[in-house]
Amino acid sequence: MKENAVLQNELNSDSAIEDGLAKLNPERITKVIQEVLYKETGPRFKAYVETCMHCGLCADACSYFISNDSNPKFSPAGKVKRTVWEMIKKKGNVSTKFLREAVHISFLECNVCKRCSMYCPFGIDIAYMMLLVRRICHKLEITPLYIQDTVNSHAATSNQMWVKEDEWIDTLQWQEEDAREEFKNLRIPLDKTGADIMYSVIAPEPKFQAGLIYQTAVIMHAAGMNWTMPSNPGWDNSNMAMYTGDNEISGRIAKSFYETAQKLKVNKIVMGECGHAFRSVYDMGNRWAGWAMPPFEVVHALEFYHELLTSKRITIKEKYRKKVTLHDPCNVSRGRGLHDLARIVVDMTCSNFIEMTPNREHNYCCGAGGGVINCGPPYKQERMDNNRNKADQLRATGADVLIAPCHNCHSGLEDIVEHYKLNMEVKFLGDIIYETMEKKIIHPEDKQ
Repeated sequence: MKENAVLQNELNSDSAIEDGLAKLNPERITKVIQEVLYKETGPRFKAYVETCMHCGLCADACSYFISNDSNPKFSPAGKVKRTVWEMIKKKGNVSTKFLREAVHISFLECNVCKRCSMYCPFGIDIAYMMLLVRRICHKLEITPLYIQDTVNSHAATSNQMWVKEDEWIDTLQWQEEDAREEFKNLRIPLDKTGADIMYSVIAPEPKFQAGLIYQTAVIMHAAGMNWTMPSNPGWDNSNMAMYTGDNEISGRIAKSFYETAQKLKVNKIVMGECGHAFRSVYDMGNRWAGWAMPPFEVVHALEFYHELLTSKRITIKEKYRKKVTLHDPCNVSRGRGLHDLARIVVDMTCSNFIEMTPNREHNYCCGAGGGVINCGPPYKQERMDNNRNKADQLRATGADVLIAPCHNCHSGLEDIVEHYKLNMEVKFLGDIIYETMEKKIIHPEDKQ
């Protein structure tokens, strides 16, 4: 127990990991690892394992490697060597001490941001390898506590924050009532069959950031959109199960989300500013639900804002004047290629834009994505230490405002700004649009 206590302190473990490790035996460990590596994978995994030359060209692509003074154990190839290759070498016969480290490496030393794959001469997807390690951790029941609780909540209540159905509806009605003080005819339509758009959010919005729903309602109203939001479970588009290796729950969450849109017979789904949620609906959850691509057109808020501005459905009254910089969320930039659209929107709404270096698909991860921030408070200080490189990048811009069009990025970057005393305000792109847009004129009869 003394050795475990020391290791727990060094690796910043938590009770769920330690309790899970205590229940394991060598037979179960070996069986699960062999099942995942040899029965749940195929040619892709074999090609990655046999192709890697250990050249290290992926190293400088990783924020963890850079933030830790180029320590080779933090290089992407080093993480695979310390986990997957060791499991293969020992045919799954590894110790609980090894597994404790594997949990830590895969969940807390990798954001599965895929930046390293851009610099690998063979295009090896190291994020995929780390997700396999997380899959093994899931099946061995040694997933970090906070992110597992999030998955459990989503599985039980169809949203990750345990928001009750009446609370969800009450929140929408509350935001509608507040917005109607500005616009008498504004509505947040619930369960409107055949609408052009189903607008979807992640559960933290009604729980902690209901004002974002207010802003969206104003934007929709000003643009004259035919839209709706669902009242029934299935409205939460987040899906942290895809980051814990729980593919079964991930597929069920995605299927419920698609079925909600199907029942409403909408033409397309517009998703709020959340990169991991977009990735789960557009590129991962759909596969576990049995679809190569989603059964609906799915667009991220960035695409939607771009459409509204370029079509002049909404116009900008006066550009935002503070000096701004733009963070590129991994899942909508590298994952979907929306970085140029984001810059068009920023240029249309802001008068003083400063680029980060590097930027676009080469931008560094926020340090919070991939489920890392969802592992909770026990790991915050470690996360801050590993985000030193991102802090340096932000500081170099000299910007007053940091635009982060993704919830996880927004939260993670706020932590970095506070910890490193960067004196920057973090905003969503929707915040900027709401502040600068021309809102519809209230007619005299509307005031009555």
